[in-house]
Amino acid sequence: MLWLLLLTLPCLGGSTPGIPGLEKEGIVGGRPVSATNFPWQVSLRYKNTNNQWKHYCGGSLIHPQWVLTAAHCMVKRFRQQTTSLECLKWRERKATEIRVQVGRLRLYEPDEELSEVAQIFRHPKYNASLCWLSGSDIALLKLKAPVSGQRRIPVALPKGPLNIPAKTICSVTGWGDVMYEKPLQYPYHLQQVAVPIVGNEDCNRMYQNKTSRLRVRPNNIKDSMLCAGQEGKGSCLGDSGGPLVCSWNRTLVQVGVVSWTKGCGHPAFPGVYTRVTSFLSWIHQYIPELSGPLMGAR
Repeated sequence: MLWLLLLTLPCLGGSTPGIPGLEKEGIVGGRPVSATNFPWQVSLRYKNTNNQWKHYCGGSLIHPQWVLTAAHCMVKRFRQQTTSLECLKWRERKATEIRVQVGRLRLYEPDEELSEVAQIFRHPKYNASLCWLSGSDIALLKLKAPVSGQRRIPVALPKGPLNIPAKTICSVTGWGDVMYEKPLQYPYHLQQVAVPIVGNEDCNRMYQNKTSRLRVRPNNIKDSMLCAGQEGKGSCLGDSGGPLVCSWNRTLVQVGVVSWTKGCGHPAFPGVYTRVTSFLSWIHQYIPELSGPLMGAR
């Protein structure tokens, strides 16, 4: 079964891309993140029947007042089937239905501050009825107020086209399942795992060879997508919308947004991410101050 990576938890250094010092081990296969790493990671929340704001997706702070996430995180109610994933009986989430936790490593701490969302901007080419088949799985959230203080540390975006060679070691973070159908446990500490980039041709071929009964057609791994992962290492349910970052010229740059996969850390199916560089002009329409040389992306 193909999964959009959505879940509710229970009550590129120099000319050689890579992340220096990052352990190449197994979030699936991951490890807890230290306080100084990945401060841009955010948790998207919805209010459950117990009137609690529960984590359901990830995202990244790209500006003190803007969050980058997946478009499918802005759609409520999916129907999953054994041979395909179809988004039936869906509706758009409203800004008032979402809260954002910024700058915290753990979920549900007593002193956490949740930011309100003012507006949601889904990419116009994302088709919620087609789910992952439509591509363009990217969205922006404008917060009601800028994040301040130590919580205000946005991730750098590429300033233009960026070629990330296959086998480049990058990093994905989130509070999702640590194994298939095994949620992250208390104290819900942010997890990170190093994953290798998989070329699009190889990624498309891997899905084609192993999914003859699934609705994965040739070239469903579009140019606007990016693949990463290997056996026992990758994103999982609950990580949707989170950032895939690579080290480039000694700066961590967000190159992908967690979108979909088959299984979690499956050896034959890398995780599929929205390729950020394919949507820079769209992002700049809403955040023009990011259209120059971006922070760290030199």
